[in-house]
Amino acid sequence: EYEFYLLTPEKGLVINEIDAININNGLDQNFEFDDWVELFNNSSNPISLSGYYLSDEFGNFNKWAFPDTTIGPGEYLIIWADIDTFQLGLHANFSLSQLGEGVFLTDNLGILLDQVTFPLQIDYSTWGRFPNGTGTFTQLFPTFNAENTTPLGLTEYDY
Repeated sequence: EYEFYLLTPEKGLVINEIDAININNGLDQNFEFDDWVELFNNSSNPISLSGYYLSDEFGNFNKWAFPDTTIGPGEYLIIWADIDTFQLGLHANFSLSQLGEGVFLTDNLGILLDQVTFPLQIDYSTWGRFPNGTGTFTQLFPTFNAENTTPLGLTEYDY
């Protein structure tokens, strides 16, 4: 006999979509097509990111600290992964590899909230959660700062 359980994804802040080869999917404040990481707050409360970190390096989760920023319920937040920390806006001190790597999100207690390991990226696509905010990662048609809607048919890898 088998027992089946329905698991509901935990509500909160998640890495929702990444673009490691941004050719035409969203311009930063300086009109540059830079790599980006999209966060999504799938809870019903605002989340202060004070003391939170984003990193592309396992073992160094405190690589880039968020400035005093809050993400509202149901909102998206774009972090530019371009090493242009002198520019206005949220610009991390790392970039993403088109060949694939990991991205890690930790909270103000140092707890790993979310992570994604993505494979080789292809032009005109992103790696994101489907369904939006709760699903597994898959190759997507880009949905910069919006709901993930259309997968390309490739799914999350187990490394």
